[in-house]
Amino acid sequence: MKYPKNIQEIAALQPDYLGFIFYDKSPRFMQNEMPALEKPIAKVGVFVNATLLEIEAKARQNSLEFIQLHGNESPDFCCSVQQLKLKVIKSFNIDNEFNFKILEEYKNYCDYFLFDTKGQQYGGNGTAFDWRLLEQYHLPKPYFLSGGIGPESISDLKVFLSTAAAQYCHAIDLNSRFETQPGQKNSETLKTFLKIIKEQL
Repeated sequence: MKYPKNIQEIAALQPDYLGFIFYDKSPRFMQNEMPALEKPIAKVGVFVNATLLEIEAKARQNSLEFIQLHGNESPDFCCSVQQLKLKVIKSFNIDNEFNFKILEEYKNYCDYFLFDTKGQQYGGNGTAFDWRLLEQYHLPKPYFLSGGIGPESISDLKVFLSTAAAQYCHAIDLNSRFETQPGQKNSETLKTFLKIIKEQL
C-alpha cells in the first residue's frame, strides 16, 4: 500500500495484514504519512537489505508489528530483528532449483516464511511459481503464499489449499494483480475476491 486514501479504502475491507514497502528502488516505496488503522489489521513493513537501525526507526515511526525481509538477510539478522520485539516474515524466491533445506537455518529466527516467485527483482514480479514445489516443504513453520495471485486464481487456490503442501499456509499475499498502478489497489476487485474466498475457500 502507498496512497493514504487507498489505504483507508482497502482497510475498510478488513484484511488481516497491510503491507508497506520501505525500499526506495520500488515503485511502491512508501513515502507518505501512515494513516491510522483499526487495531485488528496488522501493519507489515517490507525491507530489502536494510540496516537494523533503519528497520527499528521505521517500525517506531509507523507502529509496525511485522517486518518482511525480502533481501539477502542472514538468520542472525532475522534474530536481531526479532530481538526488537518485532515479528519476522522472511521471504524466499522459489523456482525449480530452490533448495528447501536452507530454511532449516532460518526456522528458529523467523515467525513466518513467505514464498514468492523468483524473478529479476526483489518481489513484485506478478507471476506465480509452481505451487507443487511446496510439496518439498516439511517444516511446521507457517508461511505466506505470494507471487502473481489474482482474480483468476480462485480455482487454483481451491485445489492447492486442499493439498498437504498447504497445511502450513497461513496467508495469501495479494498485490500486483489487484493494482491499477504500483501501490494503488482496486478496492472493488479486491472486495469481490475476498468475498469469494470467504465463501468458497
